[in-house]
Amino acid sequence: MDTESISKSKTGKLFIKALAAGMESQFRYRFFNPENILKGANIFPGQSVLEVGCGTGYFTLPAAQLIGAEGRLVAMDILQDSVELVSQKAQMANLKNVRVFKGDALNTGIDPESFQVVLLFGVIPAPMLPLSRLLPEMNRVLKSGGILAVWPPVPGWLPGAILRSGLFRFTSRQNGVQNFKRIDPEE
Repeated sequence: MDTESISKSKTGKLFIKALAAGMESQFRYRFFNPENILKGANIFPGQSVLEVGCGTGYFTLPAAQLIGAEGRLVAMDILQDSVELVSQKAQMANLKNVRVFKGDALNTGIDPESFQVVLLFGVIPAPMLPLSRLLPEMNRVLKSGGILAVWPPVPGWLPGAILRSGLFRFTSRQNGVQNFKRIDPEE
């Protein structure tokens, strides 16, 4: 059974509703301020950013504001309900620099070297995203010198797995965000 089918089941709908409520809770905003966390990814105006697993848009709208009108944010999620919700939020906020689409992080269909930053915020570790397939795809869509930003702080094995892939090198840790620079094929 795929994620989309599960999300349409009665149990799946209840789980997603509860998860979305937690993701948008005042507690989360108070203790995990999205703007502060995003600053740890060194996002700045004019950048092209891919957000994998946008969920309720918790990071989408603040990221779009950080990159400004001259930047470009593409937010993707595997669930159509999330895509529709985040699209509505971006439209209501009059953010013209945001595009939201339904897609699979393991096979995005995005052109190679399209983004300066990829945000993996709250999506790994996840059993449906094996690093052996996810990391090559993220490397492929990043521009030369691009940054893979990972949050929340993850168990020690995950940064090690990212480094062992040979596709990224660790560059910094700020505000709980671990940043990894894309290793170009010719390096």
